[in-house]
Amino acid sequence: MSHLDLIGSKKRKRGERVFRFKSFGESGYPVEFIGPFRETVKALLEFGHLETNSSREIPSWSFQLEFHRHHPVQILLFVVEEPVEASLNRHCNQCQYVGWGHHMICNKKYHFLLPSKDTVAAYLNCEGNSNNNRAGSGNGKSNLLELQGHIMHGVFHSNGFGHLLSVNGVEMGSDLAGHHIMEFWDRLCTGLRARKVSLNDNSQKRGMELRLLHGLGYGEPWFGRWGYEFARGTFCVTRSMYQKAIEAIQGMPLYLLIHHLGTSNHEIPVIFSRYQALSDHSLVTLGDLFNFMLELKSRLPTENSIDTYNSGITAETNCRWSPKRVEMATRVIVEALKRAEFRWVSRQEVRDAARAYIGDTGLLDFVLKSLGNHIVGNYLVRRSLNPVTKVLEYCLEDISNVLPNQEGSFMTNQRVKERYKISSLQLMKDIFYLYKCILKDRKPALGAGIFSAISVASRIILDSKYLIKEYSGDLPFKVELGFEGKLNIYCTVLLRSNKEVQAEGTEKAMPPYECVTLKNIATIDELKQEVQRNFREMYWGLRSLVVESVLNLNANGTDLVFGLVEVGRKLVFQGSTKEQGIMNGQIYECGLNSHVVDCPCGAKDEDGERMVSCDICEVWQHTRCVRIPNTVEIPHIFLCNRCEQEIVLLPSLP
Repeated sequence: MSHLDLIGSKKRKRGERVFRFKSFGESGYPVEFIGPFRETVKALLEFGHLETNSSREIPSWSFQLEFHRHHPVQILLFVVEEPVEASLNRHCNQCQYVGWGHHMICNKKYHFLLPSKDTVAAYLNCEGNSNNNRAGSGNGKSNLLELQGHIMHGVFHSNGFGHLLSVNGVEMGSDLAGHHIMEFWDRLCTGLRARKVSLNDNSQKRGMELRLLHGLGYGEPWFGRWGYEFARGTFCVTRSMYQKAIEAIQGMPLYLLIHHLGTSNHEIPVIFSRYQALSDHSLVTLGDLFNFMLELKSRLPTENSIDTYNSGITAETNCRWSPKRVEMATRVIVEALKRAEFRWVSRQEVRDAARAYIGDTGLLDFVLKSLGNHIVGNYLVRRSLNPVTKVLEYCLEDISNVLPNQEGSFMTNQRVKERYKISSLQLMKDIFYLYKCILKDRKPALGAGIFSAISVASRIILDSKYLIKEYSGDLPFKVELGFEGKLNIYCTVLLRSNKEVQAEGTEKAMPPYECVTLKNIATIDELKQEVQRNFREMYWGLRSLVVESVLNLNANGTDLVFGLVEVGRKLVFQGSTKEQGIMNGQIYECGLNSHVVDCPCGAKDEDGERMVSCDICEVWQHTRCVRIPNTVEIPHIFLCNRCEQEIVLLPSLP
């Protein structure tokens, strides 16, 4: 990998196929993706350009991709095949953190990279230095795989389980937006028949954590639009805790927030009123508000603005009442609501009060129907359906602090219309302001009572980092009778020598089921040989696997598989390995797990968060749980609470 010809890759334009970025990975482009991952990835690489200067130990291929045909943006995709022997660390931390530590280590990993301009420059700079100082550089490791800041970096194990390690969109200087990168990655995973793919969600937008922002607005993380869901939380957060946190923070009533924050922060009520005026339905909860703002952001042009002043009543050209009569009826209704002193009033009460001045009930019904969530003078007329009585109710909201000294009707006041406009920049400023005041830098008023739920829920959502999308799951694909007289069967292997693993349960000892294809005239012995070949090729700890028997099938070696084993049957094969020098625990992604994790939060396994070990009992705990801030270095000597108490209780020496 340290000899990748990146300069040559950029210069190759003639005679080499250029693929469309927005179609790459679709079925038939560039290849028909048929079979399990280990076969589809090999079929894809046949269309790549094998790097001539790449190391034999770590071969790599490149693909030229074109984003726009009329305004070409050339992108290079590199696929690097990393054998386990060349890896700096055989064990995969991502597998351990997401809960796949029981998986066996695969013989190969496939890295899919979209390098950025900065990572290419950093690589070439390191490569130049290592060429000049080859004698003292050791292995150098000026490795493209180790650099941070790629547009995209994803990795697959040869069994089809993968991890999306990084996505860097426009904010990080990329020519591609984040959603374009994710659509590309999702097509790759689908086409290659990946099984499950995980990611560690640290996505941000202008300093805002997207898993919190989108959790509040949509009830799911930003990656949720591509099917990624909660898999595992850090600090022992569970799926149930995550769902309850989402519900709690989304359901926070806006009127309570305004009541507690409005006196000390006048900007928050202004923002609430601004978007209520724009919405065609009542914004009752914090989730309603953020959902509306995020949806508006997705529809709003970057440079343009839309008018939040709603003049829908006069827009109807077939209205049988003159604008003057509509305006008069509107004033009467607003005056009736004023007398209600800003409380919610039923539609019938408003209508009855207005009839003392307007005898035309049809006109009143028309105005009441059209008036909800409109600005009239210095007031916002709000309309909502009472969830208990199921009756429409109206209420006035004074927005004079937004539009001071504004008088006149909602139809003729041009100054109101000019003042109440929203741009994309203003919208992002408002989202950031609310995020900071309510979710991030919470005021003392939000630290007690019902508002303490905001702090707790925000923390739980931020701790829900590990997401998984299931593409083809534990079973690689639908099993059926193959073409040309071939038979497909699900198979896995249980090692006979794994006594200590079997004591914990056979699930850890068995790799995921693989689809094995053989002729329908094959015998049980031939099936064993095919299973042995497939699992030797895939797993590092099974390179010397010898399949001995079928645990859940009573058959002789010469019996025909076809007719004895139905299509889709799961078979478990027992075997043993003769590899010397490999301990059983070392063949799994979690390793030997020699250290003990026992944190006050309840965690019993590593989850990727910063930890500290007690110098007496050597038990590991999260630094956050033992009140060591991330801004403070881990102390050289650390004692856990239990060991401290035991020392205190020891009798004094004479």
